[in-house]
Amino acid sequence: MGTKKLVILSMLVSQALVLHLIERLIPVPVNIYGVKLGLANIISLFTIIIFGWKEAVLVVFLRTLLASLFGGGISTLLYSLSGGLLSAIIMALMYNGFGAIFSIPIISVIGAIFHNIGQLTAASLVVSNIMIFSYLPILTVSAVITGLFIGYVVNFTIKPLKGVLKIGSD
Repeated sequence: MGTKKLVILSMLVSQALVLHLIERLIPVPVNIYGVKLGLANIISLFTIIIFGWKEAVLVVFLRTLLASLFGGGISTLLYSLSGGLLSAIIMALMYNGFGAIFSIPIISVIGAIFHNIGQLTAASLVVSNIMIFSYLPILTVSAVITGLFIGYVVNFTIKPLKGVLKIGSD
């Protein structure tokens, strides 16, 4: 891995962590557990587009680990990793396999839905109850709204950021 790439990935991890920490301070307008903006997913999707799935998984893993150290715990780590990693992998598959068919906002929505599926899967294993998936329809409505927001942010910023970072030259 080249120095430039390492520096950019380090910056992406720190930006994802900052967005995650800022999100903790933003009150969610609905009082439904698990509903959040998912601002750090901006960085995950950006990383998929710029570098690929391996780098995105690395960014998600490091951001989640650091966020858990800064105020989460083992359960936060478990749920965030399961959702974040599944989401990043699915978004990467969608972008690389179907990017010509699906827009970045749609890929983001799919990633948000799979983030919830990953977290609910981890929760159902922890509590040994599959009925926790009855919560998925509520989370899916939230995932569509927040996923579109995140997708449009990435869609509008990706081209200018590629130019600023001059990705491709080392």
